[in-house]
Amino acid sequence: MPNNMEGRGLTDREMLQLCLELEKGRCRSISNTMLETSHKELREIYKQNFENASSNHDELYKIMNEKGWYKTDIASMEQIGKVQEFMQNNLHPDNEF
Repeated sequence: MPNNMEGRGLTDREMLQLCLELEKGRCRSISNTMLETSHKELREIYKQNFENASSNHDELYKIMNEKGWYKTDIASMEQIGKVQEFMQNNLHPDNEF
């Protein structure tokens, strides 16, 4: 339901979209920091924060998807197979790892 009475403010959809983008940015930021952290306990704190942000992002996505505000295409088995084949052939093509 829109909450922008008389043209002021944001709609519910716009607010959820902004929150979703903020959580996505938070996940990126935390994961980048976590990857650069060598202190074990600090890394665990970042890991917990990442899991929290990721969970928030998932919940926001689910709400938007249920309302029809964030639609995604369902991949066909052929598309999934192509991606799997690509990943298998390109992750470690020389098998030295």
